[in-house]
Amino acid sequence: MKIVFATGNSGKLREASEILGKGFELVTPAQAGVTDDVPETGLTLKANSIIKAEHIWNSCKCSCFADDTGLEVAALGGAPGVHTARYAGEDKDFDRNMDKVLHELAVLRTECSMAETLGLKMNRFSRRARFRSVITLILDGEKYFFEDILDGSIAYYKSGNGGFGYDPVFIPDEYPGKTLADISEEEKNAISHRGKALRAMAAFLNSR
Repeated sequence: MKIVFATGNSGKLREASEILGKGFELVTPAQAGVTDDVPETGLTLKANSIIKAEHIWNSCKCSCFADDTGLEVAALGGAPGVHTARYAGEDKDFDRNMDKVLHELAVLRTECSMAETLGLKMNRFSRRARFRSVITLILDGEKYFFEDILDGSIAYYKSGNGGFGYDPVFIPDEYPGKTLADISEEEKNAISHRGKALRAMAAFLNSR
C-alpha cells in the first residue's frame, strides 16, 4: 500500500518504514507534490497531528498519516509537551532542546536540595518522563487515531550515537542505564511510543 507520511524527518521516515514493513510504501510529502510548510498551531499533540494529516489530504487527496510526538517531563509540569521540537527555539535544534531540559532539571534539583537543607517541605524531585505519540490516519477522507506512550526517565547527560531527537537523554524503563540512543534500532522500535502506535495502525490497515 502506498501512503504519504507527513514528515520531513529522515529518522522518523526510516523508523516508520522499518516498523510497517514491506507491505507499505511510504511516500514523503515532497514526493506527493506537497512542498509547503504547515504551521503546527495546535494546542495538543492530537491537534497538530490532525493539522498535518489534513494538509496532505487537502493538497493531494492521498491516503496519508501524520504523527505528533511529545516528551513530557514530570518535574517540568509535562513540558516540553506540544513544544518538544521547538523547546529551545524555532530552529528545531535538538542538541539545544536537550541542553535546555537538562539545565532546567539541574536547577530544580539544586532548588530541592537547598529547600531540604533549610527544612522546607517540597515534592520529591523526580526525573520521570514519557514520550507520547499520536497518529492521525486519513483514508477516503475519514480520520482514524492511534496513540501510545513510552515511560522512562531523563538521564543526567547525553549518551549514545543512535536514534534522533531526545533519544540521547531518555532512558526507557525497559533498558535501565541505557538511553534510546545507546540501544539498537531494532530494540528501540520494539518498545517505542511511535513504534507501538504504528503497529496498531498497520494492524488496522491490514484488517481492512
